[in-house]
Amino acid sequence: MAMRFRAHETFFIRKGWLSKGMRFVSQKPNVFTDKKENPMDVLGIGSNMVRSLRYWLQAVGLTTEPAKGRKDQTLTDFGKLVYAHDAYTEELGTLYLMQYKLVTNADMAPSWYYFFNEFTMQGFGREDFLEQIQSYLKLQDTTVALRSLTDDFNCVMNTYISRYRSEQSKDSPENNITCPFSELGLVDILSRERGNYIYKKTIPSVQSFNPWVIMAVISDQADGRDEIGLNELLTAKCNIGKVYNLDSICMLEVLHEVEKIGEIKINRTAGLDVIEIINKRTFEECVEKYYADIERTD
Repeated sequence: MAMRFRAHETFFIRKGWLSKGMRFVSQKPNVFTDKKENPMDVLGIGSNMVRSLRYWLQAVGLTTEPAKGRKDQTLTDFGKLVYAHDAYTEELGTLYLMQYKLVTNADMAPSWYYFFNEFTMQGFGREDFLEQIQSYLKLQDTTVALRSLTDDFNCVMNTYISRYRSEQSKDSPENNITCPFSELGLVDILSRERGNYIYKKTIPSVQSFNPWVIMAVISDQADGRDEIGLNELLTAKCNIGKVYNLDSICMLEVLHEVEKIGEIKINRTAGLDVIEIINKRTFEECVEKYYADIERTD
């Protein structure tokens, strides 16, 4: 699949969108493509927003569409679990799981993939990002219009930064809407220089992670292995360090919480610095354990 830039139609995820999308897809798989019933009327949103919602459901791993034939959407195994246990996507763990799906989706969400996995600047502005992603794409032998990359950057920032943190919210009531992913605390505004924002990636609190969410990512990335190096967990693309902006201290604290539930053993003897995976589970099995855990707590 070719990389898809600006497929969001400049709309970041709105509160309630994903739950609405899952509900309609589960009832009517051709909701986005039905020629008889206008998707705008069924979903109650404008045509550009319909295309955006169709895109976002796939980008965060909740639905899938066949590459050929009828473009009916169906819930993925992950989407079925979310719809069954957190249909309104209100749990922080659900957002963290969708964050993992989003930023590892290099085809559907290449700018999100690049921002978390390849882009390493601590303090940055829009021009820094645009310059570096263009260099990255050149190495991939890919050319993308500057406008598309600019719109992607704006959408990435609006995904993670509360609209109340930026003065953009004063433009119109529409701009007061904030993306649910802003609750994760992964990006913030560092300063404002000559009308331009300088941003920074931020480390979320250890307490915000349920150990089963971390285990889901580790299991998915382990690909059947019994052992993974701590450095790989921290620095490898698509692993917990990259997708959640963890530093080594925060990561170790999070791993100790996973160790407490008996899923891994941290081994730092004889300079090994690895984790041993005790129970081999699939991503979906860990997600099920996560929902069982929070439902038991509630």
